[in-house]
Amino acid sequence: MELFDFIMHIDVHLEEFLAAYGLWVYAILFAIIFVETGVVVMPFLPGDSLLFATGMLAAKFPESLNVWIVLVLLLIAAIAGDALNYSIGRYFGMRVTRIKIFGKSFIKPEHIEKTHTFYEKYGPTTIIIARFVPIVRTLAPFVGGVGKMKYSTFLTYNVIGAFLWVVSLTLAGYYLGRMEIVKDNFGKVVLIIIGLSLLPIILPVLKHWINKRKQKKADEEKPTIEQ
Repeated sequence: MELFDFIMHIDVHLEEFLAAYGLWVYAILFAIIFVETGVVVMPFLPGDSLLFATGMLAAKFPESLNVWIVLVLLLIAAIAGDALNYSIGRYFGMRVTRIKIFGKSFIKPEHIEKTHTFYEKYGPTTIIIARFVPIVRTLAPFVGGVGKMKYSTFLTYNVIGAFLWVVSLTLAGYYLGRMEIVKDNFGKVVLIIIGLSLLPIILPVLKHWINKRKQKKADEEKPTIEQ
């Protein structure tokens, strides 16, 4: 519940961080993005909403939080994070997924399986697409490392994906965050962002469920052959 509250009101919490820590907020933002993308057992951190809220905060307090410095720092954090995650997968393999924090494992087999499905469907482009999909964002570079993806290929998609993710969401927050309707309904905006980012996961599941229902209905309507 505390994590949910943090995500839904991340704009308020970031403003509190800025007031309390001043320029150190740059380091805090860098650390959150780096850890979410770089540490395979931390797939639950709020990357998308954090970028959007940071853009809003930079627009609101330009004298304290420079949007261009933010973009450069978070771009470096995102690229370095994915590179670390790739290295963890390449050199330590799947045994890392068995690591538990406070007795709890944060990586579920279905998350790894879903990431493999992305690779089967999109190939190396998964590194770019995954930037916009929670959980898969953290696991994609790790699985790429486990699968021994050629590093030059990985690095290319890593940089492109990081640029698209960081720049699009941060600048969206920077410009849209000035609108009163966005400021007054930030929680709803976060839910929309999360909902859109989950579409690549939800749509295939929904399609599979619909096809399964259709097949079941067709099987039930087949005439039985009397002996």
